[in-house]
Amino acid sequence: MKLLVSLTSVVQMLSMDIHGVYRERALHRIGTRDPDDWPVLACAMAIGCPVWTEDTDFFGTGVATWTTDRVDLYFSD
Repeated sequence: MKLLVSLTSVVQMLSMDIHGVYRERALHRIGTRDPDDWPVLACAMAIGCPVWTEDTDFFGTGVATWTTDRVDLYFSD
């Protein structure tokens, strides 16, 4: 729990009024793969950032995705 609390200095939660406007577009992009993932996709769309995930449901949604092995490779150079 301490680790999660410490992340609040570098991670901010986006309010629904920021990512909520992307709800319908995110649901359309993610399709039937896992509609419960729409908030993550909507946040990425709202702030123009990639998604770090091992979940292949985000692949092909039009938002860049990074898996842990790719993030590790990026930081190891």
